[in-house]
Amino acid sequence: MGTQRLQDKTALVTGGSRGIGRAIAERLAADGALVVLTYASDETAAREVVERIGKDGGRALALRAGLGRHGDAAHLWEAFDARVVEHAPGGGVDIIVNNAGIARSADLPALTEEGFDEVFAVNVRAPFFIVQEGLKRLRDGGRIINVSSGAAHLAMPEAIAYGATKSALDNFTLNLAKSLGPRGITANSVAPGIIDTDVNAGWLRGNAQAEAHAASLAALGRVGQPHDVADVVAFLASHDARWVTGRVIDATGGSGL
Repeated sequence: MGTQRLQDKTALVTGGSRGIGRAIAERLAADGALVVLTYASDETAAREVVERIGKDGGRALALRAGLGRHGDAAHLWEAFDARVVEHAPGGGVDIIVNNAGIARSADLPALTEEGFDEVFAVNVRAPFFIVQEGLKRLRDGGRIINVSSGAAHLAMPEAIAYGATKSALDNFTLNLAKSLGPRGITANSVAPGIIDTDVNAGWLRGNAQAEAHAASLAALGRVGQPHDVADVVAFLASHDARWVTGRVIDATGGSGL
């Protein structure tokens, strides 16, 4: 187990069954938080994360929560309320991590209205309403952490809608920081670059040329790992980050410098 600096805290991590979300869930649990992670469809992967956290001495539970449709945020929080009281009698939440997202690669000529609507529904609308519904449960002094992307501030015509969603998420973060500051609640974004996850496995893993190119984009000279991002999220979730709000924290390893 970690330093237990999040002891007695409850964290919601969306998309917590794989990749960056899994690493975040495991790190927050190692720091002492009760972690409620959501997953879209892979119950086996979510169960594995919960079991791994339990074996390491932490506490976690998983909720199935598809995102991207009207009412999904309300349903998520209803399920959260029903389950969390089994582990934290007072209920409520201290840390909200909006990690769940989808990537869609399409340039402007190839972009469809359906594809545009889907990526905005999951990457923008879902976090907006998860926070809106969560505010009545989020304790003063809490943390909101949105997982953005380095793509929010780069010209990437091949993923134009995806980049736009992450820019929107960063602006959402900025407004949350201003409006929730009086309650001592901080809001920040974490912007990863290329991370070695299942999402990138198809073109990255086992391809020495692709891996070398991806590594060359970062000033630190390697491909990022999920725990590189999770450790930044853990800092922002902790008391140590109490004076940091409204920021986009670059977690790209210095890509594009």
